[in-house]
Amino acid sequence: MPPKHIESPTTVPAVGKPPKTIDEYVGRVNSRTDMVSVAKMQSPKGWSEPGQTPEFDEFTVVLRGTLRVEHQTGHFEVSAGHAVIANKGEWVRYSTPAEDTEYIAVCAPAFAPNLVHRDE
Repeated sequence: MPPKHIESPTTVPAVGKPPKTIDEYVGRVNSRTDMVSVAKMQSPKGWSEPGQTPEFDEFTVVLRGTLRVEHQTGHFEVSAGHAVIANKGEWVRYSTPAEDTEYIAVCAPAFAPNLVHRDE
């Protein structure tokens, strides 16, 4: 099978407030890919989402700003040029309390709402 050119992302619904933008380049929605998803996130200052215990590994690279990552034993800040790996089955919560933040998230297998298992 030849390489597939992805000409543009699909904006998919985001959870959390205030709203953030998720542009999926590779994944279940834009490329019909189940094994991995690649999305660009743009989160405004003050954004947060519920905690989650996903059925996928998530690899995140922060391009601009700072991403706060909470986990079962604490939290840390991931600044531009740094990355974080969140392992499947482990509780995690993301937020951008201090500033507008832009980052790339790669999920394996691909992100799906039924695989994220958000807190109530």
